[in-house]
Amino acid sequence: MHEMGIILHLAKTLDETCEEQNLKRIGKVVLQVGEVSGILTDYFVDCWNYFRKRHPKLEDAELEIETIPAFTYCDSCGRTYPTVKFGRECPYCHSGETWLVRGNECVIKEIEAEDNDSAPDTTDAQKGES
Repeated sequence: MHEMGIILHLAKTLDETCEEQNLKRIGKVVLQVGEVSGILTDYFVDCWNYFRKRHPKLEDAELEIETIPAFTYCDSCGRTYPTVKFGRECPYCHSGETWLVRGNECVIKEIEAEDNDSAPDTTDAQKGES
């Protein structure tokens, strides 16, 4: 299960981002995962939920996963086609001279965070109102 290794790398990257950007905590992470990346998203979410509870800046962070469709390019005919549906052989010319264009990546698309300079929320009682 390489999902935990990816989560550890993701957490390290988020820690570095928090340090560089002076962030107090992460509220949400949007991750784009290629459909042929080999990442099992159900396991990935389980690993995230396990790990984030043990990591202070990620403790309440929500993980949203977006799937990046996989596409393959054929060198023989110059066409692009959906990888999962057709595999390595081009459906147009049946050549095996193909290569993956996209769909194998894992990318942090967006991070929602609270910075250390933000004023904390105050309730009416804290403001001295009755």
